[in-house]
Amino acid sequence: MNSISPKAAGAAPIKAGKPIWKGLGFQVIVGMVLGILVGLIWPEFGASLKILGDIFLRLIKTAVAPLVFLTVVAGIAAAGDFKRVGKVGLIATLYFEIISTIAIVFGLAAAYLFDVGRGMGQIAASASATKGAADAAKKAVDSHTTFSQFFLNVFPDNFFGAFARGELLQVLVIAIIFGAALLSLKPDKRAPIERGLATISTAFFEFIHLIMKLAPIGTFGAVAYAVGANGTNVLVALAWLVLSFYIAIVGFVVIVLGTVSMIFRINLLGLLRYIRDEIVVVLGTASSESVLPRLLEKLPGYGASKQVVGLVMPTGYAFNLDGTSIFMGMGVVFLSHAYGIDITWTQLGTLMAIMLLTSKGAATVSGGSFVVFAATVTASGFIPVEGLALIFGVYRFMSIAVSTCNAIGNCVATVVTAKLCGEFDPAMAELANRDPLAAERAVTSEFERGDAAAALA
Repeated sequence: MNSISPKAAGAAPIKAGKPIWKGLGFQVIVGMVLGILVGLIWPEFGASLKILGDIFLRLIKTAVAPLVFLTVVAGIAAAGDFKRVGKVGLIATLYFEIISTIAIVFGLAAAYLFDVGRGMGQIAASASATKGAADAAKKAVDSHTTFSQFFLNVFPDNFFGAFARGELLQVLVIAIIFGAALLSLKPDKRAPIERGLATISTAFFEFIHLIMKLAPIGTFGAVAYAVGANGTNVLVALAWLVLSFYIAIVGFVVIVLGTVSMIFRINLLGLLRYIRDEIVVVLGTASSESVLPRLLEKLPGYGASKQVVGLVMPTGYAFNLDGTSIFMGMGVVFLSHAYGIDITWTQLGTLMAIMLLTSKGAATVSGGSFVVFAATVTASGFIPVEGLALIFGVYRFMSIAVSTCNAIGNCVATVVTAKLCGEFDPAMAELANRDPLAAERAVTSEFERGDAAAALA
């Protein structure tokens, strides 16, 4: 797998000359501003608009389980034949899981360090939401009293029952086993199934896109309710969440990815300079998928073999989403503080396990990080899901940092994997550090690797 079309990568074409007011980001901002004004001027009326946010969240929840299943299966299928990829697949998978765990811990630590959500007071959840959360928590306690009971509850006893009950952990188990079974089939038998799943995935992606068109209305209702019921404290808390999140993302790139780069002798600044055009595109579109086809073509110019790039990059877009992991870590702490819920160490460990699973496949759909965050909150059983609408009001601002971190993280992962597998050309990397344009021309013109050494001479 050395190339992938923009359509297959899930990249959304950018329409030239599109009026700003037709963009979802602009519409969500307008909805948020109107919600703030209504909540401040007519607080009682604003509080009554909560139903708009609830409707939006219900629609989001209907697609969570199928999307998680389809995206995880697609991510496993993208890895190709396990026997063929062998060493590369194993090393990449280990790297993904280690860095994803570090990213989640980093996000949780940053959330507690910056105390996000604490200053807004305790939001009173609706009676139905409170009862639902209490019932879910009781069910979780009853079924997870011991480790063996918790472990048993992860495995489904009915394929469709897991989807109907919204048991996300069980859906993930089904997806992993189904993906492994799919890879065990012969290519001629596997191909039509993959095409069928791709077709269904496309339909679900469009389903989500249609729901997202209602996001401005849902945001308007959720923000109007939050401000009307809690005053201006909620605005300060949300602004602090966004600022803290950007600080956390920069800190992760500098501290964690910087340390990884030092360990494996990668010039992180040189790599960032080499992919600077792609970073600009991600910042402008808030979508890391938009640059995947370009990175697949360009990264061999930084020394990684085409085989490693073709395997690790697409798989990383499903299994190595550092920005998404940090967002989910900070998001759950924000909601717990907002609703006055003290998370125990046991619950924190459970949340981390859930996030390690639900974060897989988030980049395969626009707004995917928010969708899998909704899956995490739903699966937790003790955090009111209605708080999701509040975070979605500022998610568009946070998604820029999420996507940028995801893209940078996968580029670093690809170069590290290439080095560990002995499929890395240091001469090409040195050329890219010294003259990015020359390295890019070399790889796009399909020069031989020997040309990099000649260019350095």
